[in-house]
Amino acid sequence: MSTIDTTSPEIAAGERFDRAPVDRVDAVGAVGQGRVGALIAALTSADHKVVGGLFVGASTLVLLATAAVGALLGAARIDGDGDLLDAGALPQLFAAHRVSLVFGVLAPLLLGVAVAVVPLQVGARALAFPRVAAFGFWAWASGLVLVVIALCNNGGPGGGDADMVDLFLAAHGLVVIGLAAAAGSVAATVLTTRAPGLRLRRLPLFTWSAMVASIGLLLMLPVLLGVLIYLFVDHRNARAAFGGNVGVGSWIAFAYTQPATYLFAVPAFGLFAELVPVTFRRRMPLRGVVYAGLTLIAVAALSAVTQQPGHAVPWAGSGLDLHGLGDKIGDLVVYALFTLLPLLGVLVVLGVAAFAAKPSGDGVRPSVTAPFVFAFFGVGMVIVGMLGGALTPITDLGLRGTVFEEGALVYVAYGTALAGLGAVVWWAPKVLGRRVPERPALGLAGLGLVATILATLPYYAAGFADQPAAEARYDIGGPSALFNLAVTAGHALMALVVLAFLGLVVSGSRSSAGTVEADPWQGHTLEWTTSSPAPRDNFAETPTVISPEPALDLRATPGDGY
Repeated sequence: MSTIDTTSPEIAAGERFDRAPVDRVDAVGAVGQGRVGALIAALTSADHKVVGGLFVGASTLVLLATAAVGALLGAARIDGDGDLLDAGALPQLFAAHRVSLVFGVLAPLLLGVAVAVVPLQVGARALAFPRVAAFGFWAWASGLVLVVIALCNNGGPGGGDADMVDLFLAAHGLVVIGLAAAAGSVAATVLTTRAPGLRLRRLPLFTWSAMVASIGLLLMLPVLLGVLIYLFVDHRNARAAFGGNVGVGSWIAFAYTQPATYLFAVPAFGLFAELVPVTFRRRMPLRGVVYAGLTLIAVAALSAVTQQPGHAVPWAGSGLDLHGLGDKIGDLVVYALFTLLPLLGVLVVLGVAAFAAKPSGDGVRPSVTAPFVFAFFGVGMVIVGMLGGALTPITDLGLRGTVFEEGALVYVAYGTALAGLGAVVWWAPKVLGRRVPERPALGLAGLGLVATILATLPYYAAGFADQPAAEARYDIGGPSALFNLAVTAGHALMALVVLAFLGLVVSGSRSSAGTVEADPWQGHTLEWTTSSPAPRDNFAETPTVISPEPALDLRATPGDGY
């Protein structure tokens, strides 16, 4: 183990975390142990690579189940009479789909990637508060299982079993606590355990996005937890203040709708911004502007803090009455703060990325990889969802309470999931010591894009035709059966994509085990300067950073295009 100069002011504050005794296992497995022993060691480990892998693996399995539920609900909506499924089970299935999309997939997937990768990117030997992060995973996972049990027993929003409604609220609180614990560990790692010389202005773009998203979660999740506590106490007693079981859905809706969900997608944009200069073989220009753009997207956390699920904006009416005009201006200000500022952040990130991708005339050809394609498709889908989220609050369009809202949420969730799968492919050599075969991964990225469009775009159209959300019975004009059939096919295709991806990671990458070089992607950031897979303490010696692209500096020579 290398010796660290504890007098260094840049790492002294975080040294107490790095020196904490932590039981770890190698990311690939425990050598010399049986399979059962290796499994137990992994499940009880506080190694950030293992904990992050557990988050990513579990949320990917939840994505598979969520896509299957989405296909089932789409099939129940095809003919509009809702006879395919039991009428009493439908409300809980719709609630299960929404809960699993947001708190089973959207929130934990890229948070898990951050837990696994951020310490490597900042040159730390371990995650800050590693056992807190491990607790966070088990709290999240056990809470999610209990939420599913409650929903299966008619205990979700509007559920008829009082005990199961109580279980749903308590278990949801456990999910929130687990995510907050993991987010706190990520934020503390970035702020306190950086390698010497790694100032905040030199942070990798993914790490910056993970930091601002984690801080946003630490602002948002306690608000949701407080609401859940109020609902639990009220439901256990008089049921007079919050509407009992019927009011559960409306009081927690702010965490499940746009723009609060954009916060979970911020690391997807950070991943995309990090892969752009690697793909086009250039240094990232205007890094400070990208930092600002990613932070603007995270402003979406304010909508959750204030419990505003998209502030309603009536465009018509008010006339020239000064009071009405003042109300409209106030509505527009809130709308711009919660909805348009995150979109401005997206435009900033895309603008700098386009500048970085501009041909330089030096003859250097881009190297398009499967992770970049996943990230590109993923952020594209998230952006379409954000645009839908910007239209929903406009009351004159009449989109609230329709499947248009559901389509926007699925766009954000599936887009973030695609970026998360790309992150798995990108960092698999460093965490698992294996490469995921690129050609099949590229094909799955394309199929994932098609699946997302099929599962969402028809509901944008059906929303304008007033098809109600969370209902299987409706009577609307237009090709409603075709819309819902396409959505069913989209969710089913996404389930197949996820299943194939899991098979690709588990079995297809075994051929490259133990043969991966330290920097297979020609990356720019610090994690690519250590071996693949990363050793137990990440680095043989504590690195010193003098630029934002230390891995690129090690191999760059004058005239090489950089």
